[in-house]
Amino acid sequence: MSATTVNTVEAIVRIRREVCALHTELTRYELVVWTAGNVSARVPGHELMVIKPSGVPYDALTPGSMVVTNLHGVPVAGDIDGEWGNPTLSPSSDTAAHAYVYRNMPDVGGVVHTHSTYATAWAARGEPIPCVLTMMGDEFGGTIPVGPFALIGDDSIGRGIVDTLRASHSPAVLMQNHGPFTIGKDARSAVKAAVMCEEVARTVHISRQLGEPLPIDAGQIESLYDRYQNVYGR
Repeated sequence: MSATTVNTVEAIVRIRREVCALHTELTRYELVVWTAGNVSARVPGHELMVIKPSGVPYDALTPGSMVVTNLHGVPVAGDIDGEWGNPTLSPSSDTAAHAYVYRNMPDVGGVVHTHSTYATAWAARGEPIPCVLTMMGDEFGGTIPVGPFALIGDDSIGRGIVDTLRASHSPAVLMQNHGPFTIGKDARSAVKAAVMCEEVARTVHISRQLGEPLPIDAGQIESLYDRYQNVYGR
């Protein structure tokens, strides 16, 4: 194999391990049930992505079962030694949505979809989660928005994700009647956003049972976001 091919294979092997491992975070934080939900990652420097196979239980996932596709969601063949590409498994039913995000948001390196209970409940109402927590200002830079209703099967969901998030600081969008999708600079960042999205969805829901949550001034939200994104932990 050429040096380019070796580098590609090494990158894919590494990304498949990372994506497989990150699926355990979805179950650990109780963001998914049965086989629902998925994590994907862009393969840096290549027009490729790695995503969970469709219909495979989480406890049966292995790095080798992660599916490699191009950025149109079409599975690609492996190298001559079979180090990647599994023709016996189909990619997630959400692959077209993930692929559309990667094609249209070049800074995104990871995408996550879950049906986490509280965030999905907000999505079922078609209601954005208002920014009433400093944590939300830090992580999401404001309200977590709602994206349009769209059916699985083509890139309609991806279009809704991109159109909604381009107008927001938020790395999370609640697709109406469906559930949350999150993005990040890499797959781990997207998983973190999914975990935090569910946490604030639950907290704000509980707060509303006690009364009307207090809004945070828009200027204060911007200050929180800027500090957390550009100063905190640096």
